[in-house]
Amino acid sequence: MTPKHRIALAATVAAVALLGALGYVVPPVLAVTAQAAARPAADTIARGRYLIRTSGCNDCHTAGFAMSDGKVPEKDWLTGDALGWQGPWGTTYAPNLRLYFRTLDEDSWVKVAKAREFRPPMPGPSLRAMTDDDLRAIYRYARALGPAGGAAPAYTPPGQKVAGPVVVFPAPPK
Repeated sequence: MTPKHRIALAATVAAVALLGALGYVVPPVLAVTAQAAARPAADTIARGRYLIRTSGCNDCHTAGFAMSDGKVPEKDWLTGDALGWQGPWGTTYAPNLRLYFRTLDEDSWVKVAKAREFRPPMPGPSLRAMTDDDLRAIYRYARALGPAGGAAPAYTPPGQKVAGPVVVFPAPPK
C-alpha cells in the first residue's frame, strides 16, 4: 500500500468513526471499508504465507524442507541454506530471507524483485511475473516471522572450491 493510499484509508476510517460517534448512520459501503481497513496487515501476511508455501520458496530458502516433504516447523522457514547450487554460473546459496528483508524497505524489495537478474536456480522470471501486491505480501510475511538463523554462504565464482554439499547442474545443451 502506498503512502497516499494509507492516508486515504486512514481518513476514511477516521471519518466513519467520527460519524458513528456523533450518532450518524454510516452508509454500508463506508462501514465495509472501515472493517476492511482494520485487517489488511493480517490479510497481507496470510497472503504472503500462502505464496511462500505455494511458490516453492521454502524448497531452497528453508534447510531440509524439500528433503523432508515440508516437515520443517514454520519458526525455521526462510532462514537460508548451506546447500550449494553449482553450475556454469558458479555456486549459489539460498540466502536467509528473514535477515535479507531487514536490509531493505518494502519498496526497494519490489524494485529488486522486478529488475534483478538472479543466478540459478532462483526462478527470476517467476518472481518478476508476480504482482507488486504479491511481492509486498511475501516481504511482510518474512518480516513478520522475525529475524532468525545466520547468513548463508556467499556466492562462489566458477572453478573455485566450495566447502559443504552442492547440487551439481550440468551445462546447458549447446
